[in-house]
Amino acid sequence: MALDKQQIVTEAIALLDADGLDGVTLRKLAARLGVQQPTLYWYLPNKAALLTAIADAILEQQFPEMAPPGPQEHWDEWLTGLAERLRRALLAHPDGARLISTSQLSLRMAAISELAISTLAARDVPLRQARLIVLTVEHFTVGHVLEEQTGRPAADSAQDFDLEAFTQAHPTVVAGIAEYFQHGRTPDDLFRDCLGVIIRGAATTAQRPG
Repeated sequence: MALDKQQIVTEAIALLDADGLDGVTLRKLAARLGVQQPTLYWYLPNKAALLTAIADAILEQQFPEMAPPGPQEHWDEWLTGLAERLRRALLAHPDGARLISTSQLSLRMAAISELAISTLAARDVPLRQARLIVLTVEHFTVGHVLEEQTGRPAADSAQDFDLEAFTQAHPTVVAGIAEYFQHGRTPDDLFRDCLGVIIRGAATTAQRPG
């Protein structure tokens, strides 16, 4: 069966799902495809190009098409929804946030940024502020997911952690965490609430000269 780039990327995503980002190597990918490693270079010149292709593909899953907000939709609500979709795209695959962070040439990520910035600019947000708002929202989203996907400390390191001493030294931090989650709030709520702080602040200053 003839090999093509789409088949390579599909198999690379399966490798990412199975072994995480560190397990995505050209050697393993070639083995899964039943070809010699040099064969892959006809389609992707190096590993960086492979990671960028994977990043574009997983973003495409959540953003098959993109559109600006409708005439009656506020840009801040629309941008919130965009960030939530980006988070879902990253969480759908192990190390999704790490992958996007290393894929600086992702055309799909650039298209998301282009749409978001141009949308804010069309709503009379000055271009400089529009770019800063979108950049902040994107960086927060990727960083938040990166922390989510890092997971809890390993058992061997957690067993030496003195929770009682930590609580005594940082009582407000511990109380704040306990208070937030005591009513059944979830990590989804935490992301949305933190994002709301960012976007509401941005909305109140968007029309001010910067």
